[in-house]
Amino acid sequence: MRRTAHVPAAENQPSATGPRRSERDTLVALWPYLWAYKWRVILALSFMVGAKLANVGVPLLLKTLVDRLAPQPNTAQAMLVVPAGLLLGYGLLRLSTSLFTELRELVFAKATEGASRSISLKVFAHLHALSLRFHLERQTGGMTRDIERGTRAVNSLISYSLYSIIPTLIEVVLVLTLLATKFDVVFAWITLTALVMYVAFTVSVTHWRTQFRREMNELDSRAHSRAIDALLNYETVKYFNNEAFETRRYDEALERLRRVAVRTQQTLSLLNAGQQTIIATGLIVMLWRATQGVVEGHMTVGDLVMVNAFMIQLYIPLNFLGVIYREIKQSLTDLDKMFTLIEREREIADATDARPLMVKGPPSVRFDHVQFAYDPSRPILHDLSFEIPAGQTVAVVGPSGSGKSTLARLLYRFYDVQGGRITVNGHDVRSLTQDSLRRHIGIVPQDTVLFNDTVAYNIAYGRPEATHDEVVQAAQAARIHDFIQGTPKGYETMVGERGLKLSGGEKQRVAIARTLLKDPPILVFDEATSALDSANERAIQGELAAVAQGKTVLVIAHRLSTIVHAHEILVMEQGRIIERGTHPQLLAQEGRYAQMWRLQQAGGEG
Repeated sequence: MRRTAHVPAAENQPSATGPRRSERDTLVALWPYLWAYKWRVILALSFMVGAKLANVGVPLLLKTLVDRLAPQPNTAQAMLVVPAGLLLGYGLLRLSTSLFTELRELVFAKATEGASRSISLKVFAHLHALSLRFHLERQTGGMTRDIERGTRAVNSLISYSLYSIIPTLIEVVLVLTLLATKFDVVFAWITLTALVMYVAFTVSVTHWRTQFRREMNELDSRAHSRAIDALLNYETVKYFNNEAFETRRYDEALERLRRVAVRTQQTLSLLNAGQQTIIATGLIVMLWRATQGVVEGHMTVGDLVMVNAFMIQLYIPLNFLGVIYREIKQSLTDLDKMFTLIEREREIADATDARPLMVKGPPSVRFDHVQFAYDPSRPILHDLSFEIPAGQTVAVVGPSGSGKSTLARLLYRFYDVQGGRITVNGHDVRSLTQDSLRRHIGIVPQDTVLFNDTVAYNIAYGRPEATHDEVVQAAQAARIHDFIQGTPKGYETMVGERGLKLSGGEKQRVAIARTLLKDPPILVFDEATSALDSANERAIQGELAAVAQGKTVLVIAHRLSTIVHAHEILVMEQGRIIERGTHPQLLAQEGRYAQMWRLQQAGGEG
């Protein structure tokens, strides 16, 4: 499968950013995941209101306590009993605030984590459902960073909005109401004016700063992608002595990130300084007004203490409003990226009336006047027609770039044809569910990529429910059992990232073993033994020939000696079939196939 060079950087490129959705749309998209836990949401909100009512009651009780301690013509017993009761009440209110807060977090934790899990699972499943074109164009490092930040953003958004913004708004309303009713309305207006100035300044500066934070995230993703790409291609870097080159490229990305990060911190300091100025000014004006009231005699010392306590309780959470607002904005941005991934349309999707493929025995496969191009400007297949009769083997040969591996991709429906059709037992593959179609096909690809897990896991991937004995039988058929047994950990041997701990031939035999374990009615061998030595190739060819009995097989081959027994051989060139027939027939034609055969025989099979 080597046609990646012809995949266009088209409109569907994952890195392309379309029109940004509104923050409201992002919240609407998030809401169903939270509302699945609606009773927990309602209960958490109730606890939150209870916590704020208790919190507002603390300054009121503190005022009464201070006033009771003021000199008055009461008995000594009253002086002892009343403050003791008030102190007990004060302590209970403080405890209630903390208790309600913890209950809110305890109740809502399941909703938060559940929503985060549901979104992450949906993104993961959707990414697997996207077309091969998307995965060939994506940047793994940047995409995983976006998913990681989006998942974290769910917790941050809920935490900051439900635990900070909404409680603060409730407390502001309660405090303004109390100030306006217990004292003159000027106190409420001073507080409201300071709050409005604070919020306006915070929102405007934070909105201005968002561009720097967004740029910082983009540069962070880019640097991460560059690092991941270099590490995944570790061997290539070593082959060409380009460690210093890759380090410079990474350093360039980090330097751009550093400059933007410094600018972000500078603007943050500006924001914090402005917020503190507004808070200090508002607090001074409020206390001056309260002190004046005490001096004039229409306010008590307890009132002064209460006003001060209210201001402190309001301004402590407001002091973090810039951080909270910024984090909410950033969380919405991160969520938007993740929801954009979720809503990305699938290039290859099942039809609304798609039905599962049901076959008994080997099916027939037919390519009927197929036309296809990865890029419209460069067609790959031209009016291609051939059939693989049920239970027979058809081999395809030809030079690189002739479109051989594209046949396997189209059969798997990694792409859809632009003209003609592909049928299995007479059913157009576009009318079948992709899941059922792919369950009936097994492939041994030319470039085998393994999971960073054990040998047993990678073989069993062909049929995860297979027993260990079945895994061993498949390994024996693929002639890799003895090698596995010779390793210290046997079938529990780790194969490394992408199977790099194994040689090319060993990886290919693992791929053969897992396809044999899957045992599907349709087999595709794409240069299935290209990485093997001649002795192992001959041995495995016998096993593959035995397995292919009674199955429909498409063989994409380079070594012609491996397909001499095929029922039909197709010779492709530039997306067209130029010769077809059995091995003896093609040799007798003295055409392109015969020329390739003589060249390989003279060169010792290349």
